[in-house]
Amino acid sequence: MRSMRLGAIAGIATLGLALAACSGGGGNGDGGSADQTVFRVAFNQNIEHPQAQALLELSDALEEQTDGAYRLELFTDETLGDQAATIEQVQSGTLDFAIVGGSLLENFSSDMAVVNLPYLYESPEHQMSVLNDQAIVGELYDTLLESDIDVLTAYHGGVRNVYTTEGPIETPEDLAGLKIRVIGSDTNVLMMELMGGVGTPMAQGEVYTAIQSGVLDGGENNELIYSSLSHDEIAPYYSYTQHLMMPDYLIANPSVMEGLDDDTREILETLLTESVDTELGLFADAVEESVAAAEEAGATFTEVDVEVFREAVLPIHEQRVTNDLTQSVYDAIDAARG
Repeated sequence: MRSMRLGAIAGIATLGLALAACSGGGGNGDGGSADQTVFRVAFNQNIEHPQAQALLELSDALEEQTDGAYRLELFTDETLGDQAATIEQVQSGTLDFAIVGGSLLENFSSDMAVVNLPYLYESPEHQMSVLNDQAIVGELYDTLLESDIDVLTAYHGGVRNVYTTEGPIETPEDLAGLKIRVIGSDTNVLMMELMGGVGTPMAQGEVYTAIQSGVLDGGENNELIYSSLSHDEIAPYYSYTQHLMMPDYLIANPSVMEGLDDDTREILETLLTESVDTELGLFADAVEESVAAAEEAGATFTEVDVEVFREAVLPIHEQRVTNDLTQSVYDAIDAARG
């Protein structure tokens, strides 16, 4: 991975300085000139994450194509707070950009649940093509504007699969009675129930100990998280149920894009589009590295018949697609399958 040119900012003094910097109005950031605008970006993962690397590349291109007038400064590892906190900062205008999980945006528009459904996408490429197609999701994303949230682009957040302590999961019957950590939402609890297990919401930082002590029988996440959090050490059976592709979004306060001149806005929008493909490629590379590391740690990876699980969770689709907008988005996503 490339070295961190735009560095993660740490320390209370530096953090206070960063929050005081003005957005889009000549804040000089880290070594920038007095007339350079520095957009601050909050991110909860580390600097080596594919999304962080894609944004670093975007920043270099933005600075070059605007003759040094604009760049990004990336604050990783929850330096500016967790995702919920950074959404609030974006809404208030004290933070320019943040990368946040798609499920969190359901708190501001319940219709956003339609793009977070299990087994909705057939591949990461399918997911990215539809979630960045304004003809499909533009009206849906616009429902967030009244909450001062402007979705700039969607990024691939990995494919979530089940991993357990006792053996591979090949059928819903294999999950019977197993307590599996899920993202804290009613949809995800129901999803795991329909898949055969017991969905157990829990903070990610508590999962390792909970699996180790037997409070949980496993979890579900992508290969990057599985390996980087060392869950492969305590739940070595990783089964490719492929039940969920939860997108991540780069969001901004609407005033950020509104404050740009037409040329700069066009440059940034083009670079954002290009960054989607960059991130997708980097994510695929990172998955390969994570699988290799997990196998070295003793994990085994098992392919399963996903159609059995897909059929089991289809009732969620019927429950969450409830109006004309969500139906149109759902139908367009389905029609875009290969």
